[in-house]
Amino acid sequence: MVAPTGFWFAYHLYKDRHRPEPALNILLTYLLGIAAGWIGLRIYGALELLDLRYDAYALAEQSSIALFAYAVLVIGPVEELVKFLPFWLVGIRFHDFDEPVDGIIYASFVALGFATYENFLYLNYVQGAELLARGFAAPLVHVMFASIWGYSCSRAQARGTSIPVAAAVGLAIAAFLHGLYDFIMIGLPPWCRPVSALLILAIWIWRMHLIRRLTAKAGAGG
Repeated sequence: MVAPTGFWFAYHLYKDRHRPEPALNILLTYLLGIAAGWIGLRIYGALELLDLRYDAYALAEQSSIALFAYAVLVIGPVEELVKFLPFWLVGIRFHDFDEPVDGIIYASFVALGFATYENFLYLNYVQGAELLARGFAAPLVHVMFASIWGYSCSRAQARGTSIPVAAAVGLAIAAFLHGLYDFIMIGLPPWCRPVSALLILAIWIWRMHLIRRLTAKAGAGG
């Protein structure tokens, strides 16, 4: 599980090579992402005590509507919110957080930390090819969704508009798409799964184009 995380870690360092963020900032946000994974697990535990946590796979067998509601109202919001908190409390406060692309970079490293913790939990449940596939896919998926609220916040900061409003909008979009992705993967037949891949691909293309444009603009001093 170390190799997939290392791959995505190196990939994002490469993407941030033009005006790189301080290494300590990157490391801190990654570690806070791991802590966010732990907090997320505790939240699910609290929901279980309140009889509000459900087995998504069991819901899929009982009711697609119930699974969809649980995915977009619980799974997506809980996981995006716990990733967002260290970004909001620490990442966005960095002195070096000074351009729109930084929101994507810091959100991505928080998401990588979260995925690292989540993948560690799954070591006891999956193995072989499934473990390898999850090892590479989970960080990518979490990074894509986190990039939405990360960029939303940094763009608002750059434009001088309300960051809390931008954060709320970005979180709502990311949480819904996250829940939709999980619903497709868990609740729909296997032949529907390419739809979830297309969702991640669409966000990837948007994100790649955005990073390229923002990097070029920063390099030109615009």
